[in-house]
Amino acid sequence: MLVDTSVWIPWLLGRETPFTLQLDTLLDEANALLAPVILQELLQGARSKAEIRRLHDEFSDQPMLRAGDTTYWLAGELYARCRWQGITIRSPHDCLIAALAIEHDTPLLHEDRDFERIAEIEPGLRLWTPTETP
Repeated sequence: MLVDTSVWIPWLLGRETPFTLQLDTLLDEANALLAPVILQELLQGARSKAEIRRLHDEFSDQPMLRAGDTTYWLAGELYARCRWQGITIRSPHDCLIAALAIEHDTPLLHEDRDFERIAEIEPGLRLWTPTETP
């Protein structure tokens, strides 16, 4: 399952939510996936070099979903399709993350309403909800 920044951050902060508990399970089963764009978002929030080192140690061995040319085409299309429906996605990174999940046919674990909005226009985006088992 691809795990969005919106779940990694509270997990790193030690917060217990249905989403971070699900992430714990995914990590125990070696089923949590990262993407370079998500790693970038996590690093952008670092407050010190020590925190950068901590993130490097935490995520250097994490399995990654990689984007190719078609991923960027799909991400741009998702953003445009949302805009055509009057939906404003706050970050184009979210469309890239959604495109990765769609292309790799993997569910997305998130706590970001923009993914709910993207899923309204793209049924191929599978979102995990706390009432489900993966």
